[in-house]
Amino acid sequence: MNEIMVGELSEFVEGGYRVLRVDAFEVGIFREGDRLVAYENHCPHDGGPVCQGKVIPRVEEELAADQTSRGLRFSKRRNIVCPWHGWEFDLETGRHCGDPKYRLRPVDVKVRDNRVYVSVPPAA
Repeated sequence: MNEIMVGELSEFVEGGYRVLRVDAFEVGIFREGDRLVAYENHCPHDGGPVCQGKVIPRVEEELAADQTSRGLRFSKRRNIVCPWHGWEFDLETGRHCGDPKYRLRPVDVKVRDNRVYVSVPPAA
């Protein structure tokens, strides 16, 4: 893997993301608070550009002690929605929300001296 500097930390705004291309490899980098997460821009369902999808709050059903519904609410956790077929993935873990056997491929991302680096495969 090659480590590539992709920008200054200040270029990655809280709650935002950037999709970058390094040779033939595309990566989406998301800022969640003080943390950056990165995934290959490839949906495991049908190969769509998942990192270019909408990032939305997760909808959760609140249950009472007797397991009856108290209604729906927006969570602080967020999902990314693949623009091709609407598959949703947890932004923190990359796991599909309905079937955890599907997940986004994580990309190693680091911050050093306020610069952001990602590890990408060598060009073919």
